[in-house]
Amino acid sequence: MKKIALMLLAAVWLFGASASQTLSDAYYVLRDFTNLKESKIPSKLLHEARAIVVVPGLLRGAFIIGGRYGEGVLLVRCGSGWSDPVFVKVAGGSLGWQIGVESIDLVLVFRSRESVRKLLGGKFTLGVDGSVAVGPVGRTGSAATDIELHSEIYSYSRSRGAFAGIALSGAALSIDEARTRAYYHAAPRSVLACQVRKNSGATQRLVALLRRF
Repeated sequence: MKKIALMLLAAVWLFGASASQTLSDAYYVLRDFTNLKESKIPSKLLHEARAIVVVPGLLRGAFIIGGRYGEGVLLVRCGSGWSDPVFVKVAGGSLGWQIGVESIDLVLVFRSRESVRKLLGGKFTLGVDGSVAVGPVGRTGSAATDIELHSEIYSYSRSRGAFAGIALSGAALSIDEARTRAYYHAAPRSVLACQVRKNSGATQRLVALLRRF
C-alpha cells in the first residue's frame, strides 16, 4: 500500500495535467462550488474576494507521513473585473498516521489585499502568511448578508462528491512561473495585473464565471 501511494504521488509530480486540462477542471470545480444550493460558496464572500485559487484534484497521500500536492490556478480581482488565471502549485506535509491516497478539489477565497500581496511576492504558507478557516456554505451563508467574515482566507473542499474541511495549515502555495510563462509568453505579474489576456475558451470561461460576482 505504501509503495503504491508513493508511486502515485511521484507520478503526479512528474506528469501533471496539461495547462488546458487544469483550466478546464478548475472551471468545473468552481462552477460546482458557486452553484450547488446546499454547499455553495456564499455570494457575499465572492463579492468581497480579492483573489481565488482553484486546485482540482489536490492529491493527499498517506504513507506514515501524509503529504499534499496539487496544481491549479489563481485569479486576482483588478478594477471592476478579474485577471486571467495563472498557474499555481500547492505542496506540503502533515505529520500523522494515515492510509491511502485521495483526490480533493480545493477552492481558496482570499479576502485581504495583504495576503494577495504576500502570495504574489513568493511562496505563501497557509496558516502562517494568512489565516485560513473553513468557509461558510449553503443557505445559511448566502442568506446572511451581515455574516461576519474575519479570516483572510476561506477554504472549500470536496472529496468524491462529499463536501468536507481539510487541514491546510503549513501547506505552501506558490505561483508556477515557468508554466504561466509558457502558456501566456508573459510574466505572471503582467497577467494578474490584467495587462495580458489569452484568447482561449478555457481562460475566458473561468473569468466569465467570476464576473458574476
